[in-house]
Amino acid sequence: MPPFSCTRRRLLRLTAFAGAAALVPVRFHAQSAPSADAVRRITRYLETLARPAGGYAWGDQERSHLTPTFGVIGAYRALGVMPPRPEALADYVRRNHPRELKKLEQERRIFEFQQVQALAWLGADLAEFRPRIAALTQPLGYLKQYERNGYPVLQSELGAVLSHALLGLPTAGIADAFGRYIGERRRANGSYNNTPAADGGDGHVMNTLWALQARRVLGAASGEDAVAVAWLRACQRPGGGFTWQPDPEFAGVDDVAYTRAAVKALQLLGAEPADRPACLEQILSLANDDGGFGDRPGWASNATATYYALDALATLGALGALDRLKPRPRPARSTLPAGLQVFSLQLQSHGQGSPAEAVDLARSLRIHLWGAKNAKPEWMARVRALAAQDPVPVMFFPANEEYGTWVDVPGLGTYSHTSDLFAPGDTDIGPSLAGPRAVSWPDFRARRLAPLERGRGRLFWQFGENEELVRLFLDDSVERGGYAAISTFHFGNPDFMNSEPFLNRWRGRIPFVSIQDAHGPEPWWFADQTTGYRTLFLAREPTWDGWLEALRRNWVAAVRHDGWTSGATWLHAGSDKVSEFVRSRESEWRWWDSAASARPMVSLVVVHAHDLLEPARPETGAMLRVRCAWENTPQGLLRTPLAELVRLEVDGRDVQPTLVSPVRPNGLRTDHHHRWPLQDLAPGRHLASAVVRVRATNAEVRRNLEFSL
Repeated sequence: MPPFSCTRRRLLRLTAFAGAAALVPVRFHAQSAPSADAVRRITRYLETLARPAGGYAWGDQERSHLTPTFGVIGAYRALGVMPPRPEALADYVRRNHPRELKKLEQERRIFEFQQVQALAWLGADLAEFRPRIAALTQPLGYLKQYERNGYPVLQSELGAVLSHALLGLPTAGIADAFGRYIGERRRANGSYNNTPAADGGDGHVMNTLWALQARRVLGAASGEDAVAVAWLRACQRPGGGFTWQPDPEFAGVDDVAYTRAAVKALQLLGAEPADRPACLEQILSLANDDGGFGDRPGWASNATATYYALDALATLGALGALDRLKPRPRPARSTLPAGLQVFSLQLQSHGQGSPAEAVDLARSLRIHLWGAKNAKPEWMARVRALAAQDPVPVMFFPANEEYGTWVDVPGLGTYSHTSDLFAPGDTDIGPSLAGPRAVSWPDFRARRLAPLERGRGRLFWQFGENEELVRLFLDDSVERGGYAAISTFHFGNPDFMNSEPFLNRWRGRIPFVSIQDAHGPEPWWFADQTTGYRTLFLAREPTWDGWLEALRRNWVAAVRHDGWTSGATWLHAGSDKVSEFVRSRESEWRWWDSAASARPMVSLVVVHAHDLLEPARPETGAMLRVRCAWENTPQGLLRTPLAELVRLEVDGRDVQPTLVSPVRPNGLRTDHHHRWPLQDLAPGRHLASAVVRVRATNAEVRRNLEFSL
């Protein structure tokens, strides 16, 4: 592999990443070069991440992504080697911002930075990015429904500042807005964090690096470097690595991201770690025998951790230390016990609307555990009774989103979407902490997590774009328990791993799940989501104990196969052995192209006036209600019919039902059903049959229903 060329233009681009384009970092030690064997070992690992689309992926994924691609290019750059296929790689970087999968709810400027920096490292043309980055002239407030104050995510916003330098754009137009933003976030000890210093809270080592780099781009050095050096050095742990701030209240683990940030920030300030040898040894301890590096000792290799480790070594002038690596051997691969099967679970599926249709969907789709979102007790009682009556082998349990819960982490902000949980439904799990007052994370652990776990319930992590904050919650969960699972596939986001790629670092440590996060009033009109993705778990029986054991052992996989995947099957599993087990038994759980667990094309239900949980019911007496399948919006509105009613029969004769199909001004429907009153039928047993035509195939499908009056 050829080395990077060292033209003056390339050198300026490379040094720009350390601060301003004109700033050459201080070097305390001459760079020691690694041997060719050491470089080959690492680059061989990096190439295992290459994918046909032209980029690089996380090790367990078939789809490449911008963030691991950025990490791989950065790793090659740290080694002084040009990646293979640079032109194709540059083309991939240009074309694969995560918004290409789905428009992001809010701009994530960190991805533009990754594109610009990766292309600069490759020596590629950057002209197309200049107008886009030049338009980013001030920090973008974060959505207040997610962070109460609307504070911008510092990492993402300052990525725009560094991109200005990489592109050679003038900074005069951004210096005032961004300079004020950064200045407000400087603590007296020289550190920086996501919230203004006036709000309280100490700094964060990663945010401190971003701020120091951006200040130099803007030509606004702090002038008080000594206190910042002392603060950064105080983040070093006895083992040599760094944590996120000195003596943190929780999640005080060392991590390659923190170590790299501290080493680079110290370099910018003309300093180095207080215990440099221990720091080097800690970085080397992250090496694995596959040639890559993990985030923490014993953790699996990934592209980002490998880049961070190599970049930290390069910053310390110690790449030659790679020659004395004694990579941590991978533990012997354990085998799964005999007798396990694959079972299907939904989290935050509907907990309102038609109980009869919820049970019908669970039966048709072979869902063994149905987590009902924010269901009232009477709804839970009704679906359980219907499932027992039929019988349908499904367990309904609460899987709630406790809206209005705010958790405050000093220095990082006050965030919602922190209290998503599931529980068996027959235990005391304590009250929600929703309310106007935010709680601290220690208080949340004591008052919400503890009673939930006593009631055999668990928390799962839904959503959060502030990487520095999410790291604390999830790292603390690894250390002490907390969030028992991490959401991936979601009703509003095809894959959180696409928009929050840093979540991949917890693979093997915290299970990955899908989350329906049901919206709209009716489960029947949310079936696109209910059908498209689910959580699979390995157990001997589909019981609550089986589910909890699967979580504890990470025998869990999130699976998606729908329009978003374009005929492919996307899967996130905690280990290769679970992924292989699930895939090898696809015929047991496959729901697409499967007669055994296909989406039903028609619902046929008898509804009485006293069925108060059925929104579409008669004012008096009883009726037959027929609903055909439609393509729906994520909010449960009807877009396009998938099937249409051909005829309705009762006791062998055709009847003429009435169509109810309210339309909104935008052309979308809120419901579409046919109803036929039953008042003229004699008491006793009856048989109804609905025949529908599937529009895609023109095939007719019959649904029978026996009922008594």
